[in-house]
Formats: sequence, structure tokens, C-alpha cells
Amino acid sequence: MEKAAPDSVATGWVAEMIRPLSDQGVGTPASFVSKTFRLDRVGGREVLRISALGLYRCFINGRRVGHDLLTPGWTAYDKRLSFQTYLVADLLVPGENEISIWLGDGWLRSQLMWGKAPIFNTWGEHIAAIAELRAAPEDRDPILVTDASWQSGELPIRKSGIYYGEAFDARLTPVVSAGVEPLPFDSSILVAHETTPVRELVPIEVVRSWTDAEGRTVYDFGQNLGGYVAFSVKGDAGARVEVEHGEVLDQSGQFYNGNYRTAAARFEYTLAGKGEEHYRPTFTFQGYRYARVTISGNARLTHIVSVPISSVTEVKASFTSANPLVNRLVLNTLWSQRSNFIEVPTDCPQRDERLGWTGDAQVFAGTACYLADTQSFFTKWLRDVVADQREDGAVPHVVPDPTRLKPQDYPGFFGSTGWGDAIAQVPWQVYLHYGDTAILRETLPAMVKWVDFVWSISDGPIVSPPRQWGGRGFTFGDWLQPSGPSAKPLPTIGDDAAATIYLFITASLVGRIARIVGETGIAARMEDMASQVKSAFAREFVTASGRLAYDDQTSYALAILHDLVPEEHREAAKDYFKSTILRSEGRIGTGFIGTPALLPSLVKIGEPGIAADVFLQEQVPGWLYQVKMGATTIWERWDAIAPDGSIYNPQMNSYNHYAYGAVCQWLFEGVAGFRPDPQDPGFATIIFEPTIIPELSPVAASHDSIAGTIKAGWSVEGETVTYDVEVPDQSRGLLRLPAGARNAQVDGQAWNGGDEPLSAGQHRIVFELAPAARLGLDKLDINARTP
Repeated sequence: MEKAAPDSVATGWVAEMIRPLSDQGVGTPASFVSKTFRLDRVGGREVLRISALGLYRCFINGRRVGHDLLTPGWTAYDKRLSFQTYLVADLLVPGENEISIWLGDGWLRSQLMWGKAPIFNTWGEHIAAIAELRAAPEDRDPILVTDASWQSGELPIRKSGIYYGEAFDARLTPVVSAGVEPLPFDSSILVAHETTPVRELVPIEVVRSWTDAEGRTVYDFGQNLGGYVAFSVKGDAGARVEVEHGEVLDQSGQFYNGNYRTAAARFEYTLAGKGEEHYRPTFTFQGYRYARVTISGNARLTHIVSVPISSVTEVKASFTSANPLVNRLVLNTLWSQRSNFIEVPTDCPQRDERLGWTGDAQVFAGTACYLADTQSFFTKWLRDVVADQREDGAVPHVVPDPTRLKPQDYPGFFGSTGWGDAIAQVPWQVYLHYGDTAILRETLPAMVKWVDFVWSISDGPIVSPPRQWGGRGFTFGDWLQPSGPSAKPLPTIGDDAAATIYLFITASLVGRIARIVGETGIAARMEDMASQVKSAFAREFVTASGRLAYDDQTSYALAILHDLVPEEHREAAKDYFKSTILRSEGRIGTGFIGTPALLPSLVKIGEPGIAADVFLQEQVPGWLYQVKMGATTIWERWDAIAPDGSIYNPQMNSYNHYAYGAVCQWLFEGVAGFRPDPQDPGFATIIFEPTIIPELSPVAASHDSIAGTIKAGWSVEGETVTYDVEVPDQSRGLLRLPAGARNAQVDGQAWNGGDEPLSAGQHRIVFELAPAARLGLDKLDINARTP
């Protein structure tokens, strides 16, 4: 059975959205709707169009339709609801047939949000299904539709929820017990599923297991992920298997999931007692590395595996170096992307959150586009961002936004700079990687509304956000920025500087985007706003000596990277920037918005050695610290586990958050040294510009772009660097060598000293790098320029 191309199916819906009258509401047993029907013949081109309020899984004659998970997916359900189309001829027979659609609470009505203010029934109180069977994709008259003639009943799934998990009683058989009721429903909101479906990845076997003091078995799968366990079991009817999930072990090596907060994150399976039984959940997923299994009654597991699931199923990039910690960091980032790219780019897959935080997505989008094909994934999500955007232009903190229809406990859950900027930053990355001008044109009006909103927060170029949550224009600033030693905390960027910098970044970018799509009037207005912000920033946040007001790593990194420091102060600002690094003893002093800019800005000021020292240091806070501590995904907090193994406050501590994995964009674009040319996107022109860090030699990286496979790698012998690159057949390259490169040759010919054009194919570049190019922190004097 194959999935049909959505655009090949006749438009217009005849079917009704029907709810099962057997359903008793959120948190109660799942239900099904079903219908028997007759076919005179099976023509071989039959298609099923199907969607649901809640989650569905469909069966025809007892056989599953498709292999997609968590359908119909997650969107702003009141404005956009996805449907899937499947070729189902191989499931049909001449004569009598039976179709059954299982329905679960899913994102529609199971708990979303956290703590003392969970939201239930977010987008509706009723689970329901809509489906049409047609003899051929182009047929306009269906041979079967959901309507009032269908029947319903309860399922063996006794409870399910995104955060809760699932309880399944295999002793029960689905039996019709009630009818159905058509619901008022506007079928115009139905849209063909816009991205790759969620699918299972290769299962992971247990790497070790042990029995705790209470007799429960703990299984370690060796990898934190988003997915579920699947197991086989034998035993008596009524015996029960309970599975709990955890990401880490506590300081004493015991199973731990206190950081899940109010998410039960458990599976309960009650045996039917009929030979070997097999179970994996239907309407939920969890984030975990460890599973703790409690068996009640006479039963034993015969097999258990961990099954990752994701919307991104193919790896599109690789990066290796001589440092195994760096290599594992890249792999950890990939696993965090897989775990959190499940229909929506979420922050985490485990606790009572799992929401599409816009700030996380905007800093990570570039890395995401390297590691996987995310064009359709981001396009689909951006349409939900637009759907959830408020009338005044404010973009929600999370999309799809559960608070838009239920704002009581979360008033003003929108409008943060650095978060709402995703409406411009994410389309821009999609454009760079895929040459997609359509997404720029589609989202431009929303981008303009966002920039105007940010300007309106303080009615001018300097943005002064309110401090209190829910205030209009509240900002998260540089979220989770470490403060350094507790004896003398380091300064951190203020909300006003962070918000003003982001207003400049996005106004400039929207002006650029407007010119690309031919909206010159919008471009001129945005460019004027950006110019005003730049001038105001210099007056407000740059002192006469060239020091920035908050004198912290994020301020310098963002201001230098985006050319906000006036020319007459740049040299001084560079020294002050370096002093912030020295004061932190080479450790990271940036949070969510500052971290992606930190290393590129150090390279930009001609300090690749300092960038290398910051990146490679293995203490907390640092990228490699968490790898040394055994992380298999990216942590939310730099200090999620202390060096002594103690766990940070569980109220906000996830071990699977991809945001800090945004450093991988620098590994590809900076270290390996290839990136798309904004003037010729989609890797039609590839800029090769490596940053040589001898400690990483040899480096090798690749990316399967839409233009073909790009490869770049280098090795260092003494002062000689050998840089090998491969340009796809459909592309051309531009070579830019690092400052200090000497005696360079390109394919045996002397380098011309400027941008060297590279034709499609393989090229070898050899050059010498002066020792001074690697000078790091040990060569700097913290007193060279003091605040």
C-alpha cells in the first residue's frame, strides 16, 4: 500500500466529521467508529482520504492503513487540519468490507502545558473522524463517506495522552456499543498533509539491565530519544506490565524521572493470556533513555526494544574530527533533532511541555537544514506560526499555541523578541538551503507585522520590554545564560539590549527578503527602521571607550556579528569582547540567543584560536562538558548535571533540548567551511571558507544538499593545511582562505588571493597557516583593556 500524491485527489469533501457516541470525554477509554460496506469489484486505484479531531489509526478488513504515526499530525486545529491520502486497493476485497477508525485524545484534548495550570480540551472536547473512499484519485463521487450511519464503541486503549502515556487492556475486544453524531465542521480548513509523516526509525536494543531493590527491572538503551518501547510478553490473563521512562540516573545510579514534572509518561499493558503478546503504544510517545518495568502477576518479558520516531528519517550531513567528544556532540545534536522534530519543532520530548517553542526553532533552523531535509517540515510549521500570530503582530512563544483559545492561566503568552523572530529567521534559512522564494513571499506579511509589533513595544528604535510575564512585549532575553562563579557573577545582557539587537537583526533581514520578492516599498521601510535602530543602539549601548553597556559575551557576539558597533569603536570592542572570555576563564557566557553567535563572532574579529579554546574546553559551562558527563542528546541547561553527578532543579531540566546544538551550524559553515551563498541560494553557489583548528585535524564533513552532495575536509601537518572539497555537478564554488594563509595553491596552481571560483568536481587546496593564527586565550592579557 502506498501513499497517494495529495494533489492527485479530487478536491471538495462530501463526508461529515463524526464523533463516536461511545466516547466519554478526555482521559477516558479511546473509541472507534466503523462501517461495513460492499464493493462489486476492486479496480486497483482506490484511495482513502482521512483526518480526525484527535489522533487516528485506520484499519480496513483488520489490516492497518499506512505506516504513519500520530496522524493527522499537529496544527492550529481550529484553522488548519491535515488530512492524509492512501492507496488502499490491496486492503479491499470484492463483496463485504469493514473499515474501523481508532480515535485517541492526542494533542487535541489531552493535557498540554504544565504545573498547576494544565490545559485540557485545548482545541475541542470531541474526538471525531472524517473519511472518504473513492474508486480512483480523480473521482469526485466517493463510494463511502463518514456519516450518521456509522457505529462506534470503546477500544482496549483505556486511557491515552501525549504526556500521560497509554493504558491498554488486551483482554478487551472492540465491540460496537453506540452510534455516531455528525459535528458542525468547516471542511475548508482541511489541508493535505504538508510534510513527511512521523515514522519509526531503526529499533535500539538494550545495552544493559539490572533489578532494583523493589524488584523492578531497569533497561538502559544507551540512547536518549523520542519514541516508545515495544515489548513481547508471555503470561496469565490479567497480569500487568507497567513501563516508566527516565532520561538519566540519579547521583546514586538509580532510575530517575523527577524532571518530567506532571507528565506520567507511563505505559500499562494488561495481558490477554493468549501466548506471546506484542505491544507498542498507538496514540502517544515519550522522551527517555531508561525504562523501568514493573510486572504484576505471572508474566515475563521475552523481548524489549526502544523505538525512535521522527518526522526526519534521513540523515543529510556528517561531521567527523580527531576529537571523539566533538564527534559525539554532532551525533547528540542529530538525536535531539530527531527526538524533537515530531510533527512540530518542540523543545523537549519528555516532560509536561513538548511545545513548539519559537525561540528554540529560530536559533536551530540553520543546523536543522544541514542535518535533515526540513523544507516541508518548516514550511508546514511556519503556516501554523502565521495562523497563531495575534492581530497586533505578536508571535506566540509556542506554535501551535494552546493558549490562544485558552488564555486564562497564560495571558500574554506571546511577543518575546528572539522567539517571535522565528517568523523571519526560519524562512530565511529555508531560502538559503533550498532556494525557496515561495516561503519568503508567503510569510513576508507576517514578518512585517512582527517587526511593527516589536517597534511598537516602546514606540521607537530602543525596545524596553516589561519585566513581568504576560506584559506586552515581555522577552525571555538570552534565556538560560550562565552567570559564572557564584562568588562574583558575570554581567549578562539586559532585556532592552537583547530586544533592540533583535529588532535590528530582523528589520534588516525583512528588508532584504522584501527586495528578493520584489516588494521594494516594504524593503525601504524596513531598511529605514533598521538604520534608526542601529544609530539608536550606538547612542544607548556603546560607551565612548567602545565598551558595550552590559559588557557580556552575548552583547559583543551579537553586536559584532551584525555590525552594530560603530567603526570607530570596533577595535576597542574587540578587546572588551576578548576580556569577557578571559573573565570566564574561557567558558561560555551565553544563553539561547547568544550562543549561536559566539564562535562566529570570535572568528570574525580574527580570533579563531580563542574560538577554538572556548569550543574545546571541557568544563561547565561548555559543549563538551555534557558529552564527558555521558550525554547522548543536547541538554537544556549547561549545568543540568553537576560534576559530582547531582541533578539540577527538576522543575526545569531537560536532557533533550536541541537549542545549544546550534553550534553544529558553525562546525559545517565555519570549521569544515562550506555554506550557501545568499546571492545564489540552494547551494547553487557554495562558499568554501574553513576555520582551521589544528587540534581537530583531520576534519571531514559532507552535506546532501538539494544541489547534490557537498564535501569538505582538511588536515594539518606542521604549518601546512591540505583542504579537499567537492562541488556538486549542479553548483559552483567560491574559495575564501583564512587570514594568514600563505603560499596557497589551488589544484596545483597559485591562488589568486581573492575569491577563487571552483568548478564542479573535486579540488585540493594547499596552503601554509602562520602560527599566530592559532594563538588562543593563553596569549591574551586580561588587563590589556579593562572595563
